[in-house]
Formats: sequence, C-alpha cells, structure tokens
Amino acid sequence: MATTSGITAYSVKTKTKNVPMVDPVIDVKSGRYIATGTDGAGNKMAAIMGKATAEEHIKNGNAKKGSGW
Repeated sequence: MATTSGITAYSVKTKTKNVPMVDPVIDVKSGRYIATGTDGAGNKMAAIMGKATAEEHIKNGNAKKGSGW
C-alpha cells in the first residue's frame, strides 16, 4: 500500500489501485494505524498500515499525526 513517494491506496469510487493520497493524516484507532485522505479528484480514501510503516511516513513528512497517538 505504501511506496517511497507517499501513501497510496485503493480508490473504491474509481476502482483503481495505488492511487496517491493528498494530505494524508494517520490516526490510531483500536490499535490500528489508519491513513485517511483524498485522491486528486477529492474522493475520500483510507489505508490501513502497520506501526513501522506509519512512523516512517510521518518521519519522512509524507503524512501528519492525527488522533490516538
């Protein structure tokens, strides 16, 4: 789900894989790390990832910390 250039996810509306997220925010809910954001067209997207991946994206500046940390 994640690449070195940023967070990507599946877009349910357009049915395409590896769509880059715009301004993702990573929240911790029930012990899961969930990145939420939008695609280029403004459609909402979400991606679930592990703790190491989430911390790496925040450290690299690809995402912001949300609630639950």
